Amino acid sequence: MTGYVLAGVDGSPESTAAAQWAADEAVRLGLNLWLVHAWTWQDDLNAGRGRPADVRGLTARMLAHTAQAVSRAHPGLTVHTEILDGDEPAASLADAAADAELLVLGSLGLGGFAGLLVGSVGLAVAARCDVPVALVRAARPAAAAGSGAPEVVVGVDPRVPADEVVDFAFRQAASRGAVLRAVHGWTPPPVWGYAGWVAPQLEVDQFRAIEAELLGDALAGWREKYPEVEVVEDSRMGGGAGALVDASGDAVLVVVGRRHRRHPFGLHLGPVAHAVIQHAPAPVVVVPHD
Repeated sequence: MTGYVLAGVDGSPESTAAAQWAADEAVRLGLNLWLVHAWTWQDDLNAGRGRPADVRGLTARMLAHTAQAVSRAHPGLTVHTEILDGDEPAASLADAAADAELLVLGSLGLGGFAGLLVGSVGLAVAARCDVPVALVRAARPAAAAGSGAPEVVVGVDPRVPADEVVDFAFRQAASRGAVLRAVHGWTPPPVWGYAGWVAPQLEVDQFRAIEAELLGDALAGWREKYPEVEVVEDSRMGGGAGALVDASGDAVLVVVGRRHRRHPFGLHLGPVAHAVIQHAPAPVVVVPHD
């Protein structure tokens, strides 16, 4: 499989939404769509106990039904299905997506900071996959519909900008005819909070101007590369994760980065990406970068 969009499907409403979202992306990119189910030890256990009698057969039918629903909504789209065998679902999905443009998974949760968005498998895939991973909910809050031009939100650290992440976000905005909101959340010097000391407004304004200028400089080359994309530079005081979540309420997509690395004690997603995955109300794409 090369040049495709891959979606993990398990029959849940979240994965059905992910399949439809993945189909939209496949059509946008002019690629084929693969719908896959990662076989798990629970599937083996249920099959062994005969509850239900033919778990693998039911799984194949579930994939076929999902493919039919996607094809009805997207005539002309080539859709394939496959059951992935392996000991670990996250590894099976990451391996299957090795040549994909995008891996799409369903996500659970209530949104905001009131609930969690995605389970352990989704987090593990997002932390280990070498291609961008999209995490999609079954339904969006009504407020997320917004008005006017759609908006793609991307987190940018202007001191060490990740080219892969910014480029992915610009391409998404261009293909969707969306505004790109580049968010830089910066934190003030720790001394500002010492013993209740409050920084003078002039000093606060100076920091704001410096951080805004850094963000503008980091985006200048990308503006030239994608002149058709309207860009909103959003530099705000506060942590990176909180700034992205706050900015994502009306977004159609949130893009965050994750370094290509393995933590000494296992796979590492990074605190900002982890928090945004858990709490942003919009679909989130995690883009690996060097």
